[in-house]
Amino acid sequence: MLFTEQANEIFNRVIADYHVTDDVDTPIHNPYPKDSIENRLYLKCWIDTVQWHFEDLIRDPHIDPLDALQLKRRIDKSNQDRTDLVEEIDSWFRSQYIDVKVLPDARLNTESPAWAIDRLSILALKIYHMQEQVERQDAAAEHIAKCKAKLSVLLEQQKDLSLAIDQLLEDIEAGRKYMKVYRQMKMYNDPSTNPVLYNKR
Repeated sequence: MLFTEQANEIFNRVIADYHVTDDVDTPIHNPYPKDSIENRLYLKCWIDTVQWHFEDLIRDPHIDPLDALQLKRRIDKSNQDRTDLVEEIDSWFRSQYIDVKVLPDARLNTESPAWAIDRLSILALKIYHMQEQVERQDAAAEHIAKCKAKLSVLLEQQKDLSLAIDQLLEDIEAGRKYMKVYRQMKMYNDPSTNPVLYNKR
């Protein structure tokens, strides 16, 4: 099985598991062994899925300001957790390819495997929720038609992105490309680099 076939299966499972309750406070029940890549992929998509619904909630024009602030803090933490996990997945890839002999003319890719997989996870969510729009019984025919067209594009994008990721992994494994892991170093989350935080000490 290609890596993205496995990843897409896990992402679809996550989204289905979440929507059993469709509640951002639902505890995660990750079915995969703790140290496995499958576990990390499940957790990655779970974070993305919960954050997707955070983003829906915070756009409620009638949300209480205090609730909105609390939700914004949860979104900030979710973003940091997501970034940390992407870097962890990239570290896993590096360990898989540690013994690969890089060819003299090997090239560097524009993004790492895990950041591409991050996009694949989000794409699975877009497809699920666009399919929901297509199946709505209370929406106008024009809305349904537009959503069907968008869904078709998303499905094609998923196919293309999956192929590109698998090709990237093949190139890394063959030494035709090499990867680096750059930490995101988000300054606004660090009390020592965010001036709003360190000036208030």
